Amino acid sequence: MSKTHLFISEEDSRWQAALPNANELADRVVSAVFKDVLAHEDLDFLDGQKPVIIGLNLSNDGKVQELNRDYRGLDKPTNVLSFANLDDPDFYNDLALYEEVELGDIIIALETLEREADIKGISLADHFCHLFTHGLLHLLGYDHIEDAEAEKMESAEIRILATLNINNPYEE
Repeated sequence: MSKTHLFISEEDSRWQAALPNANELADRVVSAVFKDVLAHEDLDFLDGQKPVIIGLNLSNDGKVQELNRDYRGLDKPTNVLSFANLDDPDFYNDLALYEEVELGDIIIALETLEREADIKGISLADHFCHLFTHGLLHLLGYDHIEDAEAEKMESAEIRILATLNINNPYEE
């Protein structure tokens, strides 16, 4: 696996107080996700030849609602949005043109993250790790539209989170 570059932008300053170790957690998640995916998938673009670029935006409900409305037609906030470059039909053709592999961007909404963690009775850090794992898997081609895809993605999330000592988020 080649070098992974995680670019984190903090769009909402409240992230500092809510989760001051978000950068450290994000780095741990990236390592765990890539280790798991490389063990279970054969993704040519992760062959170690080029650095992998990921964007993470620590945002808020207002911005995420705007993006959700503009790109998904859903005028409401959500916990995490992923914009995967892999979804671009030219992704594989464009790989030859660039010195790195740009996987895409993930945006996490602080208020929804906090609300969901509170409802579930889990730490903000654990829920952040789950949402970021979920987003990264989307960037790597996982989805949950079909039942079989959802099962595969949830299994990967559970495995990855277990390596981070985080309980299964899908247990009732």
